[in-house]
Amino acid sequence: MDYKSYPVVENIFGISGLNANLANILMITVCSAIVLLIGVLSARAIQMKPTGMQNVFEWLIDFVKGIINNTMDWKTGERFLGLGLTIFLYILIANLSKLPFVITTEPGHVVWWKAPTDDPLITLTLAAIIIVLTHFYGIKIKGFGGYGKDYFKPVPFLFPLKVIEEFANTLTLGMRLFGNIYAKGILMALLVSLGVSGFFGFFAAALPTIAWQAFSLFIGAIQAFIFLMLTMVYMAHKVADDH
Repeated sequence: MDYKSYPVVENIFGISGLNANLANILMITVCSAIVLLIGVLSARAIQMKPTGMQNVFEWLIDFVKGIINNTMDWKTGERFLGLGLTIFLYILIANLSKLPFVITTEPGHVVWWKAPTDDPLITLTLAAIIIVLTHFYGIKIKGFGGYGKDYFKPVPFLFPLKVIEEFANTLTLGMRLFGNIYAKGILMALLVSLGVSGFFGFFAAALPTIAWQAFSLFIGAIQAFIFLMLTMVYMAHKVADDH
């Protein structure tokens, strides 16, 4: 691919004003399939003495359980273990699917392969789903009356601020994830562009590119952890009696 031909364009498919990004649909499907495959491979031959994938998956379960226990009591939080595992794995895979280059096709260099979390619409949608789930479980566990009273605690006049907080939580949860993954991709594209600019440019960019790619793995894991932690914090605010 010729990096001098940027910017690339999104692969948008529209029917009667209803537009869909085909690259997003492709990558959401791929990441979801990978998460499903990890779960199936980890649980297909469960043994008393775990090895291989089962051992890694059990470590992941303990990791998510620890996060839940830090935000709410286990009796309440046990039901969110599956949600936490799915969120962490999906966002981790989505973040790491960002390659050190962009797969495009002619004409117009249409993007086909990208990180799903590199799109604010996807990250904000994920955040909105989480916020809706917190309301759902808050009503389910506390009842509508108990759930509604929380908006007027500790003093009633804070009610408008608590309503605004719900929108703020959605924006911060979604845009934090998008901003970090998008910035990571921009810097990687700049480093790769420097590398293809010439013989000396290749060697000047090679080491920073390798180092940044390694650091990108760390960024992807940290952002998945932060998203999971904030999800459980928001959930605890709705379902726990004391928060």
